[in-house]
Amino acid sequence: MNALINTATTFIDLGLKDYKEAWDYQASLFNEILAVKASNRNLPAHAQQQSPNYLLFCEHPHVYTLGKSGEEKNLLLDQRQLHAIGATYYHINRGGDITYHGPGQLVVYPVIDMENFFTDIHKYMRLLEEAVILTCQEYGIRCGRIAGLTGVWLGNQEQGDERKICALGVKTSRWVTMHGLAFNVNINLQYFEHIVPCGIDDKAVTSLEKELGQTVDFEEVKEKMKKHLVSLFGMQILNR
Repeated sequence: MNALINTATTFIDLGLKDYKEAWDYQASLFNEILAVKASNRNLPAHAQQQSPNYLLFCEHPHVYTLGKSGEEKNLLLDQRQLHAIGATYYHINRGGDITYHGPGQLVVYPVIDMENFFTDIHKYMRLLEEAVILTCQEYGIRCGRIAGLTGVWLGNQEQGDERKICALGVKTSRWVTMHGLAFNVNINLQYFEHIVPCGIDDKAVTSLEKELGQTVDFEEVKEKMKKHLVSLFGMQILNR
């Protein structure tokens, strides 16, 4: 366990950011935290450094990403077709299958040392989901979880109308996290038609905009999400 607990978390809003640039930036922060932890292993307690934490918000231009456990067949387009719709594609190092990111989707990347908060990956995933559930509740939208599946869902299994509003996919090493969640706010849902989202072919995808029947103030959604994440994780936010 980290002897120097540090819940201070630097919040950075990257705005609309190219996926590869955001991925590289995440990786640099991830490696920074790992380097601090590796250095601390060889130092006496009084000489150790606190490991930092980061919370990144962004949107991405149209992009499909496939997790390390995903299957290429779940992308239904070839390179020519990707180019035609202005999208890119990356096979990446998070868990999960394929998903889509695009403008109007709030992407949240916590790059944190979980030893500063708790060491329970199941709890980590559930708290990310809970932040989305609480945010949706503020707009009068009831949503929750489906046993055996990650993410946040609306609808009823008995009625067969389940639809996902938020996908999750993370990577951890020595309790350091990267990647995170993708919350559909005002996103163009047609782009999901070109994949088998998260490898699940019998459930739909939705957005806050679709459920409410109107465009939502994106900045307002970000503030609500930030508030809930800070509260659930017990973060002390530092803005950059």
